[in-house]
Order: sequence, then C-alpha cells, then structure tokens
Amino acid sequence: MKKRIREILSWYGSDNPGTLSNIARILNHGRLGGTGKVVILPVDQGFEHGPARSFAPNPPAYNPHYHFELAIEAGCNAYAAPLGFLEAGAREFAGDIPLILKLSNHDSLLDEKDPDQAVTGSVEDALRLGCAAIGFTIYPGSAHRFEMYERIRAISEEAKRNGLAVVIWSYPRGSGLSTAGETSVDVCGYAAQIAAQLGAHIIKVKLPTEHLEQEAARKVYEKEHVPIGTLTERVRHIVQCAFDGRRILIFSGGAAEPDDVLLEHIHAIRDGGGFGSIIGRNSFQRKKPEALQLLDNVIKIYLGKE
Repeated sequence: MKKRIREILSWYGSDNPGTLSNIARILNHGRLGGTGKVVILPVDQGFEHGPARSFAPNPPAYNPHYHFELAIEAGCNAYAAPLGFLEAGAREFAGDIPLILKLSNHDSLLDEKDPDQAVTGSVEDALRLGCAAIGFTIYPGSAHRFEMYERIRAISEEAKRNGLAVVIWSYPRGSGLSTAGETSVDVCGYAAQIAAQLGAHIIKVKLPTEHLEQEAARKVYEKEHVPIGTLTERVRHIVQCAFDGRRILIFSGGAAEPDDVLLEHIHAIRDGGGFGSIIGRNSFQRKKPEALQLLDNVIKIYLGKE
C-alpha cells in the first residue's frame, strides 16, 4: 500500500480493520488509486429530481447498468446510488468497482421550505450488496436538521460496527438560510465541520462562494483576514474546516456546466487541497463518449497531468 494511503488511514484511528479496509478499497481503486485523490460517480438524481429531469438528456441512462458501466470504464474510485439502482446491477458487476449505498433520499414532488430525508435503505442492504460504504444526506439549515443528525449517528454506529465506511452529503438548505447562504463559504465550512463531528470518513459538500451568510461569522472572517477571495482559497478553507484536512473532503459537480467552467473548478479543488470530486449530472447526462472524455480530463487534472 502506498505511503499516502497509509497516512490517510492513520487519521481514522478509532475504526476497525474492516472499515479501514473499505476506505482503502475506495482510495486504491480506479485510475486515481493510490494517489489519495478520488472521483466518484453518484446517481441518486432519479430519486431526488425525477427520471425525466435526470435521464431524458441521455436516454441510455434510464438503464441502471449504464451507470455501473460508465463508472467502471471511466476508472472512477466508486459508484454511489440508492437501493434500487444498486440492486439492479450489483450481481452483474460484483467486484468491478466499490459501491456506496445511499441510505437516505429526498424527492422533489413538493416544494418544501425545510426539507428532510427519508431512510430508504439499511446497513444490512449495504452488506448484502457488497458495498464498501453507506451514504447519507443531512441538511444543515433545515428545521429537521437535528433529527437527521441523530439518524446518521445511529446508522453510522451500525455501519462502522459492521466494517463499512460512512459518507455524508452535507448540503446546507432550509428556511434558516437564504439561497445565497446555501453555498456561502462560512456555511459550507460549517457543514463540513458538522459532518466531520458526526463521524464521517468521507464528506461531500458544494463548492463555496465568497458570500458570507452569518453576521457573527462575517466579523470573524474580516477580523482574522481569512483568505476567501478565490475559489482555490475557499476550497483550502473548507478543507481546513474538515479537521484541518484530516478527513476526506470531496466536492459536488453541481448542475450542468460548460466544460471549461467545470474543469476550472477541478483545478481549484486540486490546488486548494481538496481530495476530489463526485460528479453526477455533468457526466451521465452526456452521451457516453463525451462523458468518458470529461471524466478523463478531470482525472488527469487530479493526476497533475493538466
């Protein structure tokens, strides 16, 4: 095992050998294996946004097998999806790529000021399907956030006891935040810290903007001259908020973006010390050759080749 992977595993000293082995499975897989960087394909959008909004731009993506194949052919570190999609392909693609079972999901059928997440899978499901990790979303800023924190604490305890890694999607959202506040640098940093404090091994957050949402935080950022003027500086700060870089912190690919914008973001993540990206719609909504080309470019950036 490469020195960098042993260093990362050393940050999780309270975990059992099974959990450490599953973190290593993700870090050692694919084209970025052994580098400490990761690119993960997440496909929970069919549940979260609806099938047409998610897959109509690229109809082969309605087929669950398409996403297994895309993640494998691209050389991703792992593939994350809800129960149904994983059940539809776990046998056919067993052992080909580490899987992350997304145990909680939200739908877009109603417009909610304070969204919540339903538990849609179990640790037992993840073990049955041969997963390396479970995933869970929390919404800091929602009126339901404390219930979500308590749910993931209990599920995380069970997952770790059974040797699984824990991935937390920490997405600020709810009536307690403005729209701009959902991606503000202070709130994104807070979201990363909350996920780390909840025991996540891998944390997924959105890329932060320069906006400061909380007045109390603004005073500190200005007084201490925290550098947040560029995206690279903001990424570096969010990494700092995740235990000073001692937790694997990856960034969302977000909504569809032009290639040059997306790749500029990837450069900023790399240069700011981020561990990688989790890119869904920006990849699977393209025809497969285009998606593979994009993911190839992303991986090359993390390998330092572009």
